[in-house]
Amino acid sequence: MDPNDSFREFVAAHQQSLMRTAYLLTGDAHLAEDLLQSVLLKVLARWPKLTHVGNPQAYARKALVNQYISWRRRLVSAELPSAAPPEGSYSNEDSTVVRLAVRQALAQLPPRQRAVIILRFYEDLTEHETAKLLKCSIGTVKSQTHHALARLRTLSPAFSELEGQR
Repeated sequence: MDPNDSFREFVAAHQQSLMRTAYLLTGDAHLAEDLLQSVLLKVLARWPKLTHVGNPQAYARKALVNQYISWRRRLVSAELPSAAPPEGSYSNEDSTVVRLAVRQALAQLPPRQRAVIILRFYEDLTEHETAKLLKCSIGTVKSQTHHALARLRTLSPAFSELEGQR
């Protein structure tokens, strides 16, 4: 069996989950694809070691977060945020409005807080797993989560019911 076959199987099995995480981090489908592609190249380069020693999915998720934070630090963009939501055809208008409000609010968080929120609430990782992934203490995860949720509550009424959760 070709070593690349196991990598192809890994990508087929985990691409959707990794793409969702990349999209939630970047807030843009095209940037998410770029982020995922650059991370998959890193995973492929370390594939033999990852299959023998590590957890490829955890490594890929951690690489996504690290690459995203690195990109955000270097980002110098001429793009201006728009108050108008993107066009699209959705069946449930209320859930669409909430989804857009959540996405816009997440986009206003600092990269580290955004990563913590996505890992804790979207990826459903524990505080310990999130701390390990971000190479920080559990206390840092807790405080980043607290500050991020407080900021989200001020940015969007969709987050008002998050009082006291997690």
